[in-house]
Amino acid sequence: MPAARKVCRLRYAIISDIHANLEALEAVLRRIDDLHVDQLVCLGDVVGYNANPDECATVIREAGIPTICGNHDAVACGIEEPWGFNPVALHAALWTREHLSEINLAWLKQLPDSIKFEHFLAAHGSPTDRDCYLFTWEDVLPHLNFLEEQDYRLCFFGHTHSPGIFSTDGLYTVDSDSKFALGEGKTFFINPGSVGQPRDGDPRAAFGLYDSEKNEYEQIRAEYDIRKAADRVVESGLPPFLGERLFLGR
Repeated sequence: MPAARKVCRLRYAIISDIHANLEALEAVLRRIDDLHVDQLVCLGDVVGYNANPDECATVIREAGIPTICGNHDAVACGIEEPWGFNPVALHAALWTREHLSEINLAWLKQLPDSIKFEHFLAAHGSPTDRDCYLFTWEDVLPHLNFLEEQDYRLCFFGHTHSPGIFSTDGLYTVDSDSKFALGEGKTFFINPGSVGQPRDGDPRAAFGLYDSEKNEYEQIRAEYDIRKAADRVVESGLPPFLGERLFLGR
C-alpha cells in the first residue's frame, strides 16, 4: 500500500488553455486575486492560437505558477512537431515558434507532463498523454486504474476547452459561478475549461476553484475584452477565424 501523504488544507485556483490570450489571462488573474487562494495551478497550453504567446508565458513563468506542458506548448518549443494539427492550428503553431523569447522557449521545454499535488493529480490531456481528449465518461474510464495506482481520487485536466465533472457515478455539468460538492470515496476527473479559447458556447474566460478542506469545486467565469483580443489576432497576421471564434465561445 502506498505511504500516506501528509495533507494540508488549501484553496487552489485551476486554470488551463490560456492560448496566448493576454486579455483573458489578466482578467482571470484579477479575479483570482480577489479569491485569496493558496495555490494557482496551470494545466498547460499557455501558448498557441492567439497573439500574445511571449507575454502570457512571461506572466506565468515569472509568477512561479506550477504548469503542465500542453500539446501546443510542446509544439511551440520544438519538442514535438505539429502532426495532426488542422491548417489553422498549424499556422498559429509555427507563428508562435517565431514569437517566443529564448527564455520562454527554454521554460516551455522543461515543463512536466503532469504534477502530483497533495490532493490531486494535474495533467493536460489525460494523466499519461497530453494529446488525449477526454470528452466522455468512456474516454475517462481507461485512466481510472492509473489514477488509483497513484493513490489519487481527483484529477484536473484541460485540453478540450470545455468545463465538466466526470465521476464514477455520472457526468455532471456545472453552470458558471456554481459550486459542486465532491462526494467522499468517489473518483473525479474535472476540466475547468479554457481561459483563452472557450469552446462550450460561453465566450467568457473559464477557470476553477478547488477547496480541499470543504472538498468542493466551483466553476468560475470572468468577463474580458474580447474585442481587444480579437483585434490583436488580426493585427498579428494570424488567421482571422481565431479572433472571430472568441466572440462565439466555440
